[in-house]
Amino acid sequence: DLSIMSVNGKKVLHMDRNSYYGGDSASITPLEDLYKRFNLPGSPPDSMGKGRDWNVDLVPKFLMANGQLVRMLLITQVTRYLDFKVVEGSFVYKKPKIHKVPSTETEALASSLMGLFEKRRFRKFLVFVANFDENDPKTMEGVDPKKTTMREIYKKFDLGQEVMDFTGHSLALYRTDDYLDQPCMEAINRIKLYSESLARYGKSPYLYPLYGLGELPQGFARLSAIYGGTYMLNKPIEEIVMENGKVVGVKSEGEIARCKQLICDPSYIMDRVTKVGQVIRAICILSHPIANTGDVNSCQIIIPQNQVNRKHDIYVCMISFAHNVAAQGKYIAIVSTTVETGEPEKEIKPALDLLEPIEQKFVSISDQYAPTDIGTESQIFISRSYDATTHFETTCDDIKDIYKRMTGSEFDFAEMERKKKDTFGDDDS
Repeated sequence: DLSIMSVNGKKVLHMDRNSYYGGDSASITPLEDLYKRFNLPGSPPDSMGKGRDWNVDLVPKFLMANGQLVRMLLITQVTRYLDFKVVEGSFVYKKPKIHKVPSTETEALASSLMGLFEKRRFRKFLVFVANFDENDPKTMEGVDPKKTTMREIYKKFDLGQEVMDFTGHSLALYRTDDYLDQPCMEAINRIKLYSESLARYGKSPYLYPLYGLGELPQGFARLSAIYGGTYMLNKPIEEIVMENGKVVGVKSEGEIARCKQLICDPSYIMDRVTKVGQVIRAICILSHPIANTGDVNSCQIIIPQNQVNRKHDIYVCMISFAHNVAAQGKYIAIVSTTVETGEPEKEIKPALDLLEPIEQKFVSISDQYAPTDIGTESQIFISRSYDATTHFETTCDDIKDIYKRMTGSEFDFAEMERKKKDTFGDDDS
């Protein structure tokens, strides 16, 4: 968000109490630092290779190839600082094993998730979704995008519970089943996003940066610097200075940096946020690819909540030495979900069982916060905590929300793309 403000001509100072970029979404290196962070005794065994070979994400997320973050990266030209690899597979859990997510007509017809007749009905459903255009009634087959619920759409194509499960949770990427009784347009757009992202590179709809997600904030910091932004690491924030209910500066090491507007995450201003839940994440180091994935070097696995009697899905993101984030022959699988009980580790057992044997495990439980102050009066604009989803779409929605609160206008991709052409020319490489 700050780099977008820099590109838009705002004067930006970025202060971070940490010694590394990215806050909660940092990649930790070397491996010894991860052991310290999780208070594990001793140091990593020799079997883990060189500590410097590791860049371990604290918050696992992939980028949708056709999603909002990739669009932002292209607009702002941060792509010049990053190299991406396509994630090699997308899987869904159906008791007792995992299956490849069918997202093309060909895959749908080959999938072991459905019987023959259901495959045909699902194929018809995919064709309907691909052709659906809310501005062209001919494509709608009598569906009202603002009124017809997604439950009614599934019924229209006579799709059963398990097809609803993997469609809603592995293609539309909903975390719960609340979407079923909402108007169908959002779900249709989400399935389109998945299919269009998949069509770009073929193996999965997801991308992941070499050297880990910590490369993203560093790329944005470089971009901000090009436009005159200043970045300070290791800068403790002692006080947010207010006058007449409005932010006027930030005090650090006895000095005040004056400002008209302030963007921060919830940890910097706890009296203006509220706790909205918890997320459990387990970073698991493996010496083997995950079983039943065809030995891929990277993948996502979604365990739909219905399959394990929960309200929220469980996610697994797996990356490896192929992405320069682990020592040769090592894999990092990160499990995450929204906490529902007083025993969060028991909640992720179905995912951990898929990963056995696990060489080392680092478990964290993070409180999630949302702002109670939207910033209109105070001019303090607070982000939401990272959720359990394994892609950046909800994070981008939050960035656009902050942008709107700060500027009073919607974040307009087309407008930003026009500005980019004026500034950089037409090159998208």
